Amino acid sequence: MMLRLPLIAALTAGLGLAACSPAEPDAVVNVFSARHYASDQEVFRAFTEETGIRINLVEAGGDLLIERVRADGERSPADVIITVDAGRLHRAADAGLFQPLTRLDDVLARVPDILEHPQGLWFGFSTRARVIVYARDRVDPSEIQSYYDVASPAFEGRVCVRSSSNVYNQSLVAGMIAEDGAEAAEAFSAGIARNMARAPQGGDTDQIRAVAAGECDVAIVNHYYLARLMNAQDSADRTVGEAVGIVFPDQGQGGTYVNISGAGIAANAPNPEAARALLRFLMSERAQRAFAELTNEFPADPSVTYDNAVLDGFAGFEARELNVSALGDNAAEAQRIFDRTGWQ
Repeated sequence: MMLRLPLIAALTAGLGLAACSPAEPDAVVNVFSARHYASDQEVFRAFTEETGIRINLVEAGGDLLIERVRADGERSPADVIITVDAGRLHRAADAGLFQPLTRLDDVLARVPDILEHPQGLWFGFSTRARVIVYARDRVDPSEIQSYYDVASPAFEGRVCVRSSSNVYNQSLVAGMIAEDGAEAAEAFSAGIARNMARAPQGGDTDQIRAVAAGECDVAIVNHYYLARLMNAQDSADRTVGEAVGIVFPDQGQGGTYVNISGAGIAANAPNPEAARALLRFLMSERAQRAFAELTNEFPADPSVTYDNAVLDGFAGFEARELNVSALGDNAAEAQRIFDRTGWQ
């Protein structure tokens, strides 16, 4: 996909969707974020340049972030809460940490319904697909067209995957519970536990490296970890990316599970108008392109174009038409299934 402007110029040029009145002197928005990406720094910088609203950024891991805002209660300075995975957004909503997204109809009109909280407490501004990577020299991709194929006896001792404590895996199994039922989800979990080539360790990038190194033949990961390796300046990283192939599971059979990075306005936000301005900016073309070009995530707004050949090569797959809030709804049952089946 070709762009009209280079990324940095586009981030800072014009007013566009995120236009707003000049901010009051010393206007600020307090952002509590579990994301630690270069794209976010560029987006925040462009937001301040365009609006005059200064961002006070507090970063922490997702669960720690939620606990901090919850513990602070009415005294919390948080205006906007940003985190990855619908499961964590669900936890924050259950803890009463969000307020309704009022006066943001223009923003939500650009977000697919499946990426929004049903009661309008948060929305996803970028998406990531849970995919399967495989060793090109050892696996025929026709063997792994479904998530359930990786859990079959044919892959015993051949699978790498993160721990069951990882929210990405919790959400994947939660989605299976929502669509296929707990019995099918439990059979999948039991098969993965049986098929592991090694005890779970590391993050998604580590699983991809393990496949490339021959420690296992397939792995379950988020797509952008592979895209990051394929787009890396380091030739060794690109070599890892070239050694594996990617399957978007269940095409024609319901589609691949997707998850989100999402945001909402904190329940006790001291600067709600500034918070609304930032949420509006997150869905601007400039920000959506930054997430695609700098973080290798898919824009939540499907109309946005971007300059990322690797990501463009991944695009066009069939995604699940499941509201991502269901991933949080079934997270507790997913954890019980992990415990019963021995997925460490």
